[in-house]
Amino acid sequence: MALAEEDFQRIGEFVKDNISLWLAEQSLGKPPVVYEIELRERMVRVEEELRHQRELMREGFERVDKRFEQVDKRFQEMHEDMDKRFQEMHEDMDKRFGQVDKRFEQVDKRFEQMDKRFDTMLKRHDHQFIALVALISSGIGLVIFALPFLLRI
Repeated sequence: MALAEEDFQRIGEFVKDNISLWLAEQSLGKPPVVYEIELRERMVRVEEELRHQRELMREGFERVDKRFEQVDKRFQEMHEDMDKRFQEMHEDMDKRFGQVDKRFEQVDKRFEQMDKRFDTMLKRHDHQFIALVALISSGIGLVIFALPFLLRI
């Protein structure tokens, strides 16, 4: 038995009319309008959840940015602290070197004083030596001068 074209059209119309009902029955017996409303509600909830997730991600990124700013600020403070410490150490070392220089100047002054003392001592010894040589040579001269007189006696 061959089906006529008219039969195909009637079958097609029957399928078109009933397919939504069949699909609704397959989806737990819900009518297509309720199923469509449910799908829309789900889509709205999914969109709201996605919006909420985006807000949470933004907040997370803002927190990370704030944390990085805090870390940067802390590094800057540490850098400034280290600079201050090095400057203080440098100033302390300069003061200490200044004190060492003063000590060396004092030691130099003492050496100069000792040199002056030695110079004055040498001058005294030179005078004493000259006086001693003059005395000895005078004594020898007197002995030589007095020797002919003593030998005559």
